[in-house]
Amino acid sequence: MEFKTYLMYVGVMALVTYLVRAVPFAAMNRKITSPFFKSFLAYIPYAVLSAMTVPAIFTATGSVIASTFAFVVAVILAYRKKGLIEVAIFACAAAFVMQALLDFLGTVWV
Repeated sequence: MEFKTYLMYVGVMALVTYLVRAVPFAAMNRKITSPFFKSFLAYIPYAVLSAMTVPAIFTATGSVIASTFAFVVAVILAYRKKGLIEVAIFACAAAFVMQALLDFLGTVWV
């Protein structure tokens, strides 16, 4: 890809990203007072992050079983209010251990 084309792509993406944020900001000329709308806006980042993260979890490993096991471990630890690093480390370890177990059982049963 040529450098000019690359810069054009980056410029278009920057403009689109800026417009998505700037247009609502410019259109709203008064403070939002509705508790429902405020709470709706407060949860949008979490919903978007979940919508992007959860499908990636199940395709991150070579096995849906290992991914599901890691996801369950992460949900349980998060429900128990563990920290983000702890949840991530234990979920990765759970996926690794489950994948190793599945690989071992696959070689034993074949």
